[in-house]
Amino acid sequence: MIYSHVPVMLKEIISFLDPKIGGKFIDCTLGGAGYTRAIAELVGEKGKVLGIDLDELALENAKRLLKEKKLNNVELVRSNFKNLNEVAESVFPGELVDGIVFDLGLSSAQLDDEARGFSFKGERALDMSFGPDNELSTEKIVNFYSLLELTKIFREYGEEKQAYRIAKKIVETRKKKKIKTTSDLCTLIEEIIPIRAWSKIHPATKVFQALRMETNKELEVLAEALEQAEKRLKIGGRLVVVSFHSGEDRIVKNFLRDRKGKDFNILTKKPLIPGSFEASCNKRARSAKLRAAQKI
Repeated sequence: MIYSHVPVMLKEIISFLDPKIGGKFIDCTLGGAGYTRAIAELVGEKGKVLGIDLDELALENAKRLLKEKKLNNVELVRSNFKNLNEVAESVFPGELVDGIVFDLGLSSAQLDDEARGFSFKGERALDMSFGPDNELSTEKIVNFYSLLELTKIFREYGEEKQAYRIAKKIVETRKKKKIKTTSDLCTLIEEIIPIRAWSKIHPATKVFQALRMETNKELEVLAEALEQAEKRLKIGGRLVVVSFHSGEDRIVKNFLRDRKGKDFNILTKKPLIPGSFEASCNKRARSAKLRAAQKI
């Protein structure tokens, strides 16, 4: 399977990172290697890029792409970016870097991979973890979290208006039969929110997003990683984050606000969003928000 993913706001990312010959950079969310490749070309043979991803498919495709482009200045590591400091130390021992980028969106390849449970299409196991080492399973969340716990994550992570009704339906259903597949979950959600021809999204979209975020503890991991990124940047180094969820953007916003004038100069007074052309060409870019800052 080819790992297909269009990098969001690539031009803006590169502009804020401002890579120079010999620079050292970290791409914390390798994905389709769009950012990594662009940075690697700009820093040249004297520079180096560390690409981090939990997804083995992403890493294998990145290796192929980089080999085709004859880029030998990239180090790829399979890990969660919550381990940023440890991974960075193994690649840049005792060194600080010029820039760090995060793209917090789910890749097209992950959504399209039928072996996974990220999408509500088809009959797949309820597994929304980014990697096999995840301690918490989606199936366990669905079948063992309390009514109040499910309601909370659907409301806070999915911003789902029918959070309580869906959580109640899940609890009632699992008493009779364990909920094991994406189809099982979609079926009961559709009983609460019927599919409408005029609706732009499937009724299960927000619940699936919430379950993915809870499975991978995405907000907690992001907060940890941002603190590590701050320590890994040299003076003048750039931090760029593209988020796709209000909770993620809030964490990035508050992180930078609390350090404004002390540790960072904020380069984006308001979050940047994709231009109309990019948004029309790549629907998954529509909710993107970019924030950037420079270490002082």
